[in-house]
Amino acid sequence: MRASSAPPARRTYRHGDLRRALIDAGVELARGGGPDAVVLREATRRAGVVPNAAYRHFSSRQELLGAVRSAALSALAVAMETELAGLGSAEDPADLARANLRAIGTGYLRFALAEPGLFRTAFAVPREPGGSADPDKVGKSGLDPFELLGAALDRLVAAGVLPEARRAGAEYLAWSAVHGLAMLVLDGPLRGLAPAETASIGERLCDMVEKGL
Repeated sequence: MRASSAPPARRTYRHGDLRRALIDAGVELARGGGPDAVVLREATRRAGVVPNAAYRHFSSRQELLGAVRSAALSALAVAMETELAGLGSAEDPADLARANLRAIGTGYLRFALAEPGLFRTAFAVPREPGGSADPDKVGKSGLDPFELLGAALDRLVAAGVLPEARRAGAEYLAWSAVHGLAMLVLDGPLRGLAPAETASIGERLCDMVEKGL
């Protein structure tokens, strides 16, 4: 008979550790099964505590999901920042601004394909009224994914690529296009595309977004 892999339950936890441990457990659940897999009882089991101990930090499954959603958004922001950090230097401000916008879109798509469970969780249906999410949804720059996109669009304006009159609301247009492709590849009719083909379509989509703005 195989021994159970369940960690032993603990009745005490060092101050400040349990909340983080529960969020980390929730992130792993989301990574494997998306938002529906984030269950408070299973998170407590993985954290090695009795279920009642978790309620001092999360009064409901919805509150834990809110914190996991924030952590997923933070991971997405870091992925976008990593793409930005990999950009080469460009003397032309317009070329650099275009490269920044492309990096934002590329980082977004790559994260969606590499971490589909976390990506779905990041954009799960908002929590019910009364829930509280962890505010830690930003990347190393202190910006969340939507703010990173906004900063890239501001660079386009500053470089003279995007007319200032067309700047208002541009985040929603760019975000909708890239997010739509991500969902078509993850859960829609483009699921069977080869990675190289998906990357090619992603590049063309970023070109389309820039020219369309």
